[in-house]
Amino acid sequence: MTGSVEQRPVASRAPSITDPPSLVELAASTVRRMIVSGGLRCGERIIENRLTQELGISRPPLREALRVLEREGLVRQLPRKGVIVTPLTLHDVYEIVTLRRELERLAVRLGMPVRDPARLQRCRTALALLTEAAEDGDAALFAERTLRLRLAVVGLAGNRRLEDGCRSLGLQLMLAMTLNHRAPDRALLETDLSRQRRLVAVIESGDADTVLAELARCTDPSMFDGLESTVGGHSEEAVQWLRRERANREDQ
Repeated sequence: MTGSVEQRPVASRAPSITDPPSLVELAASTVRRMIVSGGLRCGERIIENRLTQELGISRPPLREALRVLEREGLVRQLPRKGVIVTPLTLHDVYEIVTLRRELERLAVRLGMPVRDPARLQRCRTALALLTEAAEDGDAALFAERTLRLRLAVVGLAGNRRLEDGCRSLGLQLMLAMTLNHRAPDRALLETDLSRQRRLVAVIESGDADTVLAELARCTDPSMFDGLESTVGGHSEEAVQWLRRERANREDQ
């Protein structure tokens, strides 16, 4: 008589924190911050050997992270030259700003009045985090959390693809803002914070037209100062757009 083998349940395997996806996310987050904070400039070549040493990772997760950033529009792969931070022209900035505004307007139209209280709470939470960054005087963190708040506003629509598109454009706009080499001081952070507070307040009021009007005032118009002397690509559409931006600023 043969003995039976006792069947034991197979223990589930706990995920390792060193699995490639977590390394990819860490690398993408770190390089993304380097780009949008101006640590890596538009057109600058990304040296993989240096980054692998600085981040303490191997090339495979770094290269996967760079592919993530390429999908976001922050880096570009050039044949035989490697990866560079996406260079921007004035026309590029015009496209980024105008498309982002239209998508945000669409999101507000779809999402107002707010039907899900959790979406409104997301805006309040993002505003609280933005306030903390302003109080700390951390300009880089403030910029990141401003984007987080704007994505919470877009999230009112409950449309994931719309939010993904706005996130990519928001990151590209942060890259564009590094072109003027101007770091906002505490006073500018407080002014911008006041705009964002008014935005969340009118969202709570529930009127889409009021939200759209306030949303139009939320972008700091001075971010475009001197832009035409910094970049090329002066298409007629971009030049006319920049003139309108300045005219609107004077009217405010």
